[in-house]
Amino acid sequence: MPGVGKTTIAQVVFNQLCYGFEGSCFLSDINERSKQVNGLALLQKQLLHDILKQDAANFDCVDRGKVLIKERLCRKRVLVVADDVAHQDQLKALMGDRSWFGPGSRVIITTRDSNLLREADQTYQIKELEPDEALQLFRWHAFKDTKPTEDYIDLSKDVVDYCGGLPLALE
Repeated sequence: MPGVGKTTIAQVVFNQLCYGFEGSCFLSDINERSKQVNGLALLQKQLLHDILKQDAANFDCVDRGKVLIKERLCRKRVLVVADDVAHQDQLKALMGDRSWFGPGSRVIITTRDSNLLREADQTYQIKELEPDEALQLFRWHAFKDTKPTEDYIDLSKDVVDYCGGLPLALE
């Protein structure tokens, strides 16, 4: 479900864990970026660059990128976040299978399509906020306080109802 906070949660987890790995990479907005010319190859280059901390080889072919990722990262313990994955080919181009990364590596995938996660060890379904939580979040963003003046109580509840518990809509 869009707007529920998958990317935000993945970013927080990434920021907390990334220093415990030999390398790490947060690949944001994969679905949109992969639509660009050579988009998947550019994402592969970012993956290699961010983890190896050096310029990746110059390639424009996704198949060449797959080979390089497997060769160069198969012994490294890495953390990779693949944000907003929409298609299986995106996953195959960026992380093929578990052997592409070294032992102890972790991959976090955010997606709207739970079918893409059939091979995942664990999945987490992010739920919409409860009405009280949504109201508190909205009040914090709108009024920088959790207790608005009397004039805005009903309006605040109407806005929260309209947003349906989606954190990004409440901001």
